[in-house]
Amino acid sequence: MSASPTTPRLTAKTLLELVKFEHTVFALPFAYAGMLLASMQFRGSGWPGLGVLLWVTLAMASARTAAMAANRIIDRTIDARNPRTAGRDIPAGRVSVGQGWALVLGSLLVMALASWQLNPLCLALMPIAVLFLIGYPYTKRFTWLCHLWLGVTDGAAAAGGWIAVTGHFDMGAWLLWLVVIFWMVGLDTIYATMDFDFDRQHGIQSIPARFGIGPALRIAATSHALTFVLLLTVGFAVGASFWYFLAALAMGGILLYEHRLVNPNDLTRANVAFFDANMWLALTMLGGVVADVLWRTLT
Repeated sequence: MSASPTTPRLTAKTLLELVKFEHTVFALPFAYAGMLLASMQFRGSGWPGLGVLLWVTLAMASARTAAMAANRIIDRTIDARNPRTAGRDIPAGRVSVGQGWALVLGSLLVMALASWQLNPLCLALMPIAVLFLIGYPYTKRFTWLCHLWLGVTDGAAAAGGWIAVTGHFDMGAWLLWLVVIFWMVGLDTIYATMDFDFDRQHGIQSIPARFGIGPALRIAATSHALTFVLLLTVGFAVGASFWYFLAALAMGGILLYEHRLVNPNDLTRANVAFFDANMWLALTMLGGVVADVLWRTLT
């Protein structure tokens, strides 16, 4: 049966592009890190079990898919006016609004199932998580603190990985949440510099639009300096080994490199700073945690 002229034909490639599935590499490694560190802390082994790993993966991937699809739907009129984003799938007509909402609903159902399978606290917190996931695109219409909202939302992945194992909050969960909050504030501020002119012309709120590109980059650098301090604090709080701190130092180097890529007079590499540097930072975090828990489990 062929699609009607008004209903785009969906493909897996289109859906993955709609939600920028490759950006899952930002939050998911921190969710795994929280899961592994909590398992090491409370079970004496870094392996939380195949069931926990599966449901954490489904919960985080479905949450992010729902958030990105909702973001694309809610922001579709803004995206259509912005030359940088006009080619996105919904403004370009490759995905309809109805199809987008169906993806959101399906993803939230998977998220609910995964939360239910993990523990009662994960399920109880899901409505709050959904509020933050769906609410983010609205914040940029009202406040330049939208980056903080995004940080709190994505930081819940790291804390969620922890409570998926323990069923309760602990200092480690809160510290990991703070790590991701300040990391995301910094990287999203850098990302927002690419839309500086458009945002000011159309009343879109962001740190660059509010304070200017130079001050925004300094705010991002300060936020990332706090990220590094918090990374070290996490290591001390969980009794991490040398391998974790080695990864933390590498992450500090990646953050420094990220800020070398952008300056107020040259934002041509802002997208590289946003995606490539932060992809490697997240993977370094996961690699360091895996090495740490393996070392501590075996020794």
